[in-house]
Amino acid sequence: MEHYERLDTYHIHEKLLEFVNKNVLEPHEINAFWEGVESLLERFIPVNQTLLEQRTTYERLLQEWYSRQEEVDPIEYETFLTSIGYIEPVVEDFNIDVSNVDREIAHQAGPQLVVPLDNARYALNAANARWGSLYDALYGTDMIDETDGMEKGRAYNPVRGNEVIRLAKLFLDDTFPLPSGSHKEVTRYVVRDDVAYAVIGDVEHSFADDSFVGYTGEPNELKTLMLRHHALHVALQFDREHPVGKVDPAGLMDIELESALSAIVDCEDSVAAVCAEDKVHLYRNWLGLMDGTLEASFQKNGKRLSRRLNEDKRLIGKGGAEVVLPGRALLFIRNVGHLMTTDLILDAAGREVPEGIVDAIFTSLIASRHLHRRLNSREGSIYIVKPKMHGSEEVAFTNDLFDAVEDLLDLPRHTLKVGVMDEERRTSLNLKNCIEQVKERVVFINTGFLDRTGDEIHSSMTLGPMRRKGEMKTSPWLAAYERLNVSTGLESGFHHQAQIGKGMWAMPDRMQDMMREKMAHIRSGATTAWVPSPTAATLHAMHYHQLDAFDVQRELMQQPVLKHERQQLLDIPLATRIYSQEEIKEELENNLQGLLGYVVRWVEQGVGCSKVPDIHHIGLMEDRATLRISSQHVANWLHHGICSAEQVEVTLYRMARVVDEQNESDPNYRPMTPNVNQSIAYQAAHELVFHGLKQPNGYTEPILHRRRREFMKRQTVELNLKGGTSS
Repeated sequence: MEHYERLDTYHIHEKLLEFVNKNVLEPHEINAFWEGVESLLERFIPVNQTLLEQRTTYERLLQEWYSRQEEVDPIEYETFLTSIGYIEPVVEDFNIDVSNVDREIAHQAGPQLVVPLDNARYALNAANARWGSLYDALYGTDMIDETDGMEKGRAYNPVRGNEVIRLAKLFLDDTFPLPSGSHKEVTRYVVRDDVAYAVIGDVEHSFADDSFVGYTGEPNELKTLMLRHHALHVALQFDREHPVGKVDPAGLMDIELESALSAIVDCEDSVAAVCAEDKVHLYRNWLGLMDGTLEASFQKNGKRLSRRLNEDKRLIGKGGAEVVLPGRALLFIRNVGHLMTTDLILDAAGREVPEGIVDAIFTSLIASRHLHRRLNSREGSIYIVKPKMHGSEEVAFTNDLFDAVEDLLDLPRHTLKVGVMDEERRTSLNLKNCIEQVKERVVFINTGFLDRTGDEIHSSMTLGPMRRKGEMKTSPWLAAYERLNVSTGLESGFHHQAQIGKGMWAMPDRMQDMMREKMAHIRSGATTAWVPSPTAATLHAMHYHQLDAFDVQRELMQQPVLKHERQQLLDIPLATRIYSQEEIKEELENNLQGLLGYVVRWVEQGVGCSKVPDIHHIGLMEDRATLRISSQHVANWLHHGICSAEQVEVTLYRMARVVDEQNESDPNYRPMTPNVNQSIAYQAAHELVFHGLKQPNGYTEPILHRRRREFMKRQTVELNLKGGTSS
C-alpha cells in the first residue's frame, strides 16, 4: 500500500518526502520549499498538458494531409507544414551567451559516456572514466588480433603485452614527437628547469614547451610525467619494479589518457524507473555523486571489490606550483521529457504529475546543495540534458521551468544549464529557434539517429512503407540532419562555448571498427561523441589527439551556412523498391529479436540499458531509443501490408525462442516460451508492435511502464503466496 502525505493541494509520496527532508533540506527550509513546489506545479502542469495536446494535433493534421496525397510534392509539403506552424519562421541571427561554463564543455573536446543512474557501480565507473589506461584498453579489446601467439588467455601474455607497448609508443611518437628518435628508444624521462626531456643514449630530447604540465616523484626519478596535447592530458606512469615497467627501457608501466571528459547520468532512456521507490533510488544515487559519498560493492572473480569517486590528480608544475587536474568526468544529468508522469506526487484528484517537472525540481535541488564544494562543476553550474522536446515552444517551456526552479532554490539566473537533444523531427526543422529560446543557458546539442528515426517513421506512418533500417542510414534526410545540426550550432556561436555532440557506438566488443569509423564525428565538427564504456572512451580519446576538433570547427565556420539543406530534412524515407520475401523475413527477424531481447530485461528485470545479443549474437547496446525505431518500423510495415499480422505473430514467437536460448544461463531469467500468454514481457513486445500506430509520437514508455508495473504486482503476489499469505 502506497502512503502519501497531503500538503495544501498535492500529495507527496512518503519515500520522496522522507528522503528530501532528511537528506537534502535543512529543517528550517522544509515548509517554504514544499510550498514552492506546489506553486510551481500549479503553474507548469497546465502548460505541459497543452504542449502534449499540440503534439497530438500535429500528428492528426499530418496523417489527414497524407491521406489526401497520392504522392508528396516537396514544395507543397513544406508549404503545408509552414501553414500549420510545424515549421516555424526562422529567428534572426544570434549568438548564444552562456556564462560559467566548465572547460570540459567550452575548451576541451573528447568522449562522453551515458550511464544509467540506477546502477551505482556503473555511475561511479562513468564518473571515474575521466582517466583510463591505454595499456588496458589495447590489451583487453579486439584492437589487437588474437593471432600469432597474441591471445588474451587467463594469465598475462607477454607477446600480446609487447604489441600493446609497441602501439602505445607509436601513439606517443605521433602525439609527442621527439626532435629525433622514438619513444621506444627512450631510457629515462626527466624534468629540469620546467622542461621535460626524453633521454636516448647520452642525448636529452626536450618536449615542446606547451606540452609539459607537471610531474610526481623526483625530477630525475619520475613516478608520473603529465603532458598535454589538444587540451587533453596524457600521464606517463613509471615504476621499474612493476612487471611491465621492469622490462621497459624507461620503466614506463602505463600510459593514462584523459578520456571521458563528461558523462551523462541518466534518469530517462537507459533506466527502468516506473514507481516512487525507483525514482527515489535514482535521486539518492545522484546525491551520492554530488556530495562524493556514493559507493558500490560487488563480487568480481571471487573477490569483494568496492568503488568510490576518484580523487583529483595533484602534480608539481612549472615553478614548483601545484597543478590540480580533475579526477572525474563532469557530470550532466538527463531528466525525463515532457510526456511521462510519476507517482512521486499526486494532484488533488489523485492523478500523477509530469515526471519531467519533478525531475527538474529534485535533481536541481540535490545538485544545488553542493555547488559550493565544486565537486562536479568548478564554475558553479548544474548541467541538465533535456530529451524529446518537439519544437521551440517546448524548449521555451523548459527555459521557463528552469527559471522557476532557480527562483525556488534561490539560485542565480542560468545556474541551470541545458543540453538540447536534437532527436525529434520538429526540433530538427526548427533547431535554430530552439537554441534561441535557451541562448543564455544552452551548453549542448546532440544528434540521435535512433530516436530521430523513430520519430521520422511515426510522423509519416500512414503515408507509405518505410525503407529497411539499414537503408535509413544512407537516406538524404539523415545526412542533412547531421550536417545541419553542426552548422546551426556553429552559426549560433557554439565554438568554445558549448558542445556539439554525436551519437553512440553501439557495439562495445568491436573496438577496431569503432576506431575506424568514429573519427568521422570529429571531422563533422562535433566536439564530443557518445561511447558505450570507459574502455571505449580511452580508445576514442586517441582520435581527439589525431585531429583538433576546434580546428575543424574553425574551418567549417568559413564555409557557407547550409540553409538550403533544410529541404532535404523533409525527404521522407519511403521504400524505393519492392522487397523480396527473404528481405522482409530478415528485417522482421532482426527487428523483433532485438525488440524482445531488450523488452524482456526491461519489463521483468528492470534493466533499462544493456548489451543485448542480436540475431547474429553480436552484443549491441540497447535502450528505449533502439526499441522505438524497431517497434515503429514493424508497425509501419504491418500497416502497409509489407508483412501480415500472421507473419509478425509467427516471427515474434520464433524470435522469443531465440531470446530464451540466448538468456538460458541467466538464473533470474523467465522464459517467454512456450506459454507466451503468461509472459508479461512477451505481451509488452506484442503490444509495442500491434499498437504502435496509437503510441504518442511512437514512444515506448507508456507500454513499458504499464507492463513493468504489472510484472512488479505479479512478483508481489508470488512472494506473498510463497510466504503463505494471501494477496
